[in-house]
Amino acid sequence: MAKRRSRGDGGLHWDEKRQRWIATASLGYDPSGKRIVKRGSGKTKTEAKTKLKEVLRDHDDGLAIAPTDYTVKDAVTNWLDYGLTGVDSSTVDNYKILCEKHVIAGLGARKLRDLSADDVDKWLATKAKTHSTRTLRLLHSCLNRSVKRAMARDKVKRNVVELCSIPAGRPGRPSKSLTFAQAEAVLTAAEDSPLYAYLVVSLLTGGRTEELRPLRWENVDLEGSPDTDPAVPPHVAVWRSVRSSGDTKTKRSRRTLALPGRAVDALRIQKERQRVQHQTAGARWQESGLVFTSAVGTQLDAANVRLQFRKVIARAAEIAPPEPFAHPLDPGEWTPRETRTSFVSILSDRGLQLEEISRLVGHSSTAVTEQVYRKQIRPVIQTGATVMNEIFDR
Repeated sequence: MAKRRSRGDGGLHWDEKRQRWIATASLGYDPSGKRIVKRGSGKTKTEAKTKLKEVLRDHDDGLAIAPTDYTVKDAVTNWLDYGLTGVDSSTVDNYKILCEKHVIAGLGARKLRDLSADDVDKWLATKAKTHSTRTLRLLHSCLNRSVKRAMARDKVKRNVVELCSIPAGRPGRPSKSLTFAQAEAVLTAAEDSPLYAYLVVSLLTGGRTEELRPLRWENVDLEGSPDTDPAVPPHVAVWRSVRSSGDTKTKRSRRTLALPGRAVDALRIQKERQRVQHQTAGARWQESGLVFTSAVGTQLDAANVRLQFRKVIARAAEIAPPEPFAHPLDPGEWTPRETRTSFVSILSDRGLQLEEISRLVGHSSTAVTEQVYRKQIRPVIQTGATVMNEIFDR
């Protein structure tokens, strides 16, 4: 004979209106004296009991809300809507595209409480076949931050995404550097381009594209102070970027750089060109105080810089001498940021110390300069032969 339930232990009954079995359990009383009752429903008695066990498990785990139908899509959407306060709008748009196209499409329907590390591993492995490692890192980060936010709000007990490693994806687009001859060809080809001064300053100082586009004339000194002791050369203060905060990428990125003579000449030409543009635009001109502007005085955007740069590369390809081992000047293969890698590589090839190059480009350490930016143009290591020639007097 089955043991009779004690009073308040709950029970199992058929709900005629809902056409479902309802399992209930009493968990005592809340501070106001109201009985705490948890329920689970199902088409069968077993299903109803199973649902009740899940609800009770959430309660035992300390989850204030039992989100039995809370999905990965719900968690990701909540993070996109409320978890990106203060983030630049372009970054938010990028996250939304990644999440909608990949995270939600691949895992969105999965109940968050049922999401397993195996699910995440299989999903990442599938993405690794078609996407770069960098994209995989972004996808993992979006999912991880979404689940972490849900965990903090008692939607799930633990974050299984943190337990998953990121596989290696397809090789990304390799970064390249101009040789010295190619760099000269690019500067020659750019002389009639609206981007001339921009490219000269970028290639000769190693400034980031996001640092040069918001550069203001008030941060440029084309004269310097030759009569002071010590003398101050013409220089540019790299103190801003296009980031939402206006700050540079790192603290060491905030730097003041002496300008080579060719860059000084190019900036003087730019100032005169801008004066002519102002006159031509008339009332359409929007004064911004920026060094590099559109024809009406507004800040250049990344797409505009990229378009003009590729036109310059196409002209440079016609005048650059052929070189063995040099990457061809194909306009579709080059981007403006590679003037910065070219700056690092040309200085490295001329023997400048890595520590000094790192200071010039504003890196936090020489490791970044060495691993990412320096594309050794001259692959033959000559140090040993040079020293041995000196030792043996040849």
